[in-house]
Amino acid sequence: MNGVEIHDHARKLYSAQGAKALAEAAQMVRRYEKTGDERAAEDWRRIELALRQMQGPRVS
Repeated sequence: MNGVEIHDHARKLYSAQGAKALAEAAQMVRRYEKTGDERAAEDWRRIELALRQMQGPRVS
């Protein structure tokens, strides 16, 4: 996936899942790592990163 597709997918996932989107992305990374599909796992890592960037910095 290219960068635009990654961010589009992240926005759609966040819209559908809300706060659960990040956990869903992490689960997908693990799923594809287990099956050996490194390309899909890398796409999901990038989606996970995009979701983290969308959330912004954490305030303590």
